[in-house]
Amino acid sequence: MAIRKLLLLLKPIDPYPFLQSGGVSLIKNPQVLKYLESRCKVHRNAINVCQEILNKKAVEWKPISRNDVSNPIRDVDMVITVGGDGTLLHASHFLDDSVPVLGVNSDPTQAHEVEELSDQFDASRSTGHLCAATVENFEQVLDDILYGRVVPSKVSRISVKLNTEPLLSHALNDVLIAHPCPAAVSRFSFKIKNKDGYTSPKTVNCRSSGLRLCTAAGSTAAMLSAGGFVMPMLSRDLQFMVREPISPGSAATLMHSSFKPDQSMDVNWYSDHGTIYMDGCQVRYNVQLGDTIEISSDAPVLNVFLSQGFSQVRSRY
Repeated sequence: MAIRKLLLLLKPIDPYPFLQSGGVSLIKNPQVLKYLESRCKVHRNAINVCQEILNKKAVEWKPISRNDVSNPIRDVDMVITVGGDGTLLHASHFLDDSVPVLGVNSDPTQAHEVEELSDQFDASRSTGHLCAATVENFEQVLDDILYGRVVPSKVSRISVKLNTEPLLSHALNDVLIAHPCPAAVSRFSFKIKNKDGYTSPKTVNCRSSGLRLCTAAGSTAAMLSAGGFVMPMLSRDLQFMVREPISPGSAATLMHSSFKPDQSMDVNWYSDHGTIYMDGCQVRYNVQLGDTIEISSDAPVLNVFLSQGFSQVRSRY
């Protein structure tokens, strides 16, 4: 399919509005202030560069702030996000499998800066795990796409049903089901079932800080930080982990594992309140005592241009 109509979806140009209030900086540490101002400047420059490059191409495009997106994105051939993984995650909740997305990391982490400032604060910038481009290679990456030298990868997402009703959003990275108060105990049970109707005879009963599930794309994020394992990017499996289980006993070995695309997880919620968080705080749904939740990888895939696809193109030339 020829790509002629693009949507440029932007992280807000001033992502740190708290820097000043009434003309007075709210940040007192000059090094932190300099770092945050630098991040704003680098991001603005990245947007300008991307727009200048798009103006040279035989494409129709328009920019939009991610904060102004409220409806499904249709009638475009591709979405380009300029920001970091958070901006691409935000866009994913408005995309089905018909529109591919390319992420441009507008402000990559600078290793020397992190090292230089490590004894003062964390100077990490954007990881950009899902972003195939930066300002430096954006034009080359864009040309590879426009000339059909590379195709997007089909990245799995998570489908959730609440009391048998499918939720509208699909998680690209992860789902967390937990009590809305982080200090409260989450009470629930779960079991894995096959889609042919066979259900595991083992029900796992839990008192914990909640239940996290992730896709392959999300296995390098919160799940990895919690002690999970990295999955191959194009895997359709879902990984799960019970957070901080209380006295799990013999069920401890069942608290962290994965299940296949032909399986799903059924969760019964036994706390008065609960929340389903999708991709961090991007999307949330409330649950209550007695609700049932079904989780699977039945969601439409997201077509994402990943960096490894362009590496393969380079190796052929």
